[in-house]
Formats: sequence, structure tokens, C-alpha cells
Amino acid sequence: MTKRRAAFYWMTLPALLLFFAFHTYPALQGIFYAFTNWDGFSGGYEFIGLKNFVNVFKDSNVLDAYIFTFKYAITATILINVLSLLIALGLNAKIKAKNFFRAFYFLPNVLGVLIIGYIFNYLFSNVFPVWGEQLGSDLLSTNLLGNPDWAWIGIGFVGVWQAIAYNTILYLAGLQTIPTDLYEASSLDGASKWQEFWKITFPMLASFFTINMVLAMKGGLMVFDQIVALTGGGPGTATRSIALLIYQGGFTGGEFAYQSANAVIYFIVIVAISLFQIKVLQRRELDQL
Repeated sequence: MTKRRAAFYWMTLPALLLFFAFHTYPALQGIFYAFTNWDGFSGGYEFIGLKNFVNVFKDSNVLDAYIFTFKYAITATILINVLSLLIALGLNAKIKAKNFFRAFYFLPNVLGVLIIGYIFNYLFSNVFPVWGEQLGSDLLSTNLLGNPDWAWIGIGFVGVWQAIAYNTILYLAGLQTIPTDLYEASSLDGASKWQEFWKITFPMLASFFTINMVLAMKGGLMVFDQIVALTGGGPGTATRSIALLIYQGGFTGGEFAYQSANAVIYFIVIVAISLFQIKVLQRRELDQL
């Protein structure tokens, strides 16, 4: 038994060291530099305490990025869960070519985020405007991504379209765990499909709903790749998320320490929101029992 345990330790130790070297250590470094004035390039720095953290709360650019990020995350979370649940219900029904449709709807999750973003960037810029002119629509005849008021909708469309794939699989897995006896009993009692959904399906999916809500919100709050590929944060700063602001300011704007403080604050915000979601949704799970 001792030899077997030693073998397990030797197998996990390299992974642990790599994780610490490329994840934990850089994160700890970022927290350390958040208390300095290092610009990311020079050889020296000074400790300035909590000055960076105080300035973050005074920065209007940070506030605008937070507003955009939360607007995107909340909208995307709702749409992702509603649409993925509807698709999962359809894929769980007795339809022809069920396996084909399951693979088809999961395809967006396989493709790279940047690849999809650049493809839709081309569609929004060159294809959709042509269709809009043919349909006589003033809104579609212009590049949606070039409009400061509507660009976030284009980003949301791409983000939701890709995220639905993974959440659909999770909901579909949850639907497979519901005993068919419950539906047969409800059918004998004369329950409608709507009543079956609210009294059987949705309560039985409570744990999967919790997982999907947390993952969708976290993904929305951390939106980055879609914005880089579609708008680069523009027009102007209309679609600049917190993650993009931290990247641009920290790595190209000489604000490494300042944006490190911003990243620490944002990490705390994401963790707090995730824990709040889990607490509220798990309480709902218990109410469904």
C-alpha cells in the first residue's frame, strides 16, 4: 500500500508543480504588484499600499467597464439558460436523427472562440448589411458592431450562440436522470405538458440549473475573446469589458500594478457573485425536495 501511495504522489507531483508555476505563482505575483507602482517594464518599483485599490473606485473608465460587463453578463446568463433548456427539451423528445442534432448543437463549443469571433466579424461587416439592404431594414443595412449603442448586442449574440452548446449538454444530461414513471403517472392524472414541466421537469433539474446559472454568469463576467475578435472594445470604449480593460491597461498601457489591483477586486467580485448564486439556488433546490 505504501508503494502504491508513493506512485500516486509521484504522478500528481509534476502536475501540481506545473499548476503552481504557471497559475498560482503568477497570481500571487499579481497580488504582490497590486501594492506597488510598477508599470510592467521598468526595473524598479515602490510600495504604495492601498493607493491603487482606492484609485480603482475613482476611475470612470473602470465604472463604465463594470456597467458594460454586468449588462452583458446578466443578459447572456438569462438567454443562455432559457434557450439551452428549450433546446435540451427538444433534443430529449422522441424525434428522428436525435444524435445528429445533438452533435450539431454541440459544434459551436468545439470551435475556437476567436475563430468564431472573426467569422462573425466578417458577417456583421460584409454579409448582414447586404441582406439588410435587400430587406429594406435600416438597422441591418449598417454594421451593427460599428454602432456604439448596438455593438454589445452583436457581441451578446455570438457569445450566447456559442455558450448554449455546453449548457444544452448539461441540461440534456439532467433530463436523462428524470424517471419516466413520473411522466406516466402525471399523464394518468391528466396533467398538461406545461404542468409537467413546472411540477416535474424544472424541479428535478434544480441542481443542473444551479450549475448552468453559475457557469453562464461567470463566463459572462469574464467575457474577453469575443470582444477582441469583434470590436476590440470599440467603437471608442463602448464594448470594453473589465477583462479587456485589465489586459489593455496592464500589458500595453503601463498600468501593470494598477490593473493588478483592478484584477484582484474583480476576482473578489466574481467569487462573491458565484457564492451568492450557489447559496440562493441551492436553497431553492432544498425547497423543491
